[in-house]
Amino acid sequence: MLWDIFCRVIDNYGDIGVSWRLCADLAARGEHVRLWVDDASPLQWMAPGALQGQWPGVQVLAWDKASDSAVLWQLPSADVWIETFGCELPAPFMAHFVQMVQDATARQPVWINLEYLSAEPYVERSHGLRSPVMQGPAKGWYKTFFYPGFTARTGGLLHGPGLMQQTQEPATTELRVSLFCYEPPLLQRLLDQLAASATPVHLLVTAGRATEAVQSLLEAQSACGALRISYLQAMPQTEFDRLLCSCDLNFVRGEDSVVRALWAGKPFVWHIYPQHDQAHAAKLEAFMAQMQLSDAVCALHRAWNGLLPASECSQALLSLKEEALPDWQQQVQTARARLLQLADLGSALLHFAEKNR
Repeated sequence: MLWDIFCRVIDNYGDIGVSWRLCADLAARGEHVRLWVDDASPLQWMAPGALQGQWPGVQVLAWDKASDSAVLWQLPSADVWIETFGCELPAPFMAHFVQMVQDATARQPVWINLEYLSAEPYVERSHGLRSPVMQGPAKGWYKTFFYPGFTARTGGLLHGPGLMQQTQEPATTELRVSLFCYEPPLLQRLLDQLAASATPVHLLVTAGRATEAVQSLLEAQSACGALRISYLQAMPQTEFDRLLCSCDLNFVRGEDSVVRALWAGKPFVWHIYPQHDQAHAAKLEAFMAQMQLSDAVCALHRAWNGLLPASECSQALLSLKEEALPDWQQQVQTARARLLQLADLGSALLHFAEKNR
């Protein structure tokens, strides 16, 4: 089938990260995808070659081209439309292809609103619900809400090609820790604890906000006590996945990387995107309950996200002791094994589209 996937890049690259993984997943299954995005620049490092048309099955198109009638007349009608994270399709794009359907020169596409990932109860209630289009060129049509999730009554999680082929890890005497975060209030305490470790620690800090946060505290030092620091360049998604698999402990942020950390099967801490109304707190609690994490690991997550009183943070950091990692890893791998029994998001979308064409 031919898929039109639309993405608006809001911030932090999570939206384009998820959208690109979905495109790559579908293309690996033999599907054809057009990715319409308003800022394709992150793909230069996230998926090298994508902008040059070197990724089989995926065509990247500028968002504003979806309003250009000259461009639209050259394109065949897609079988599926996907709005990622509630972005609205451009009205000229809808008008053009709605007219083709009315003229009986195209079939009405399956229209999906792909929502944010959450383990909260509303996801099961909302997944698969239809939403009628009340105005605009496609008035009278409907779109379907599709929710990624952690149960059989949701859309599942993104896998991507070669998922379980990336678990090889290098032999090392150091404790390898990756850091992908915003600006967690506990960062200084984490750095202090790693520096005081009895085992040498290699901290691999991702480019962007994580590097800026660490360097603002350590003034660009590359070593401190037992802690050795490497500041990484922006990397393709495939390299980021290998990084998570090669580390003993991963600090991740946002929707895309927490799923990749889960598939890596290593201990991880999730820095959830903070919201002013504290809605992220409930989202984090639901995720930890779904993962069936121990009380100690849950406390560390709360502390890392600024959701634990300062007086309890030092105790929470004890979960990072090297001797605690094997049990923590078993918790993650148990959750991973359970989730791998469910249909993945790409398969669920493909099945839904084929059924409703």
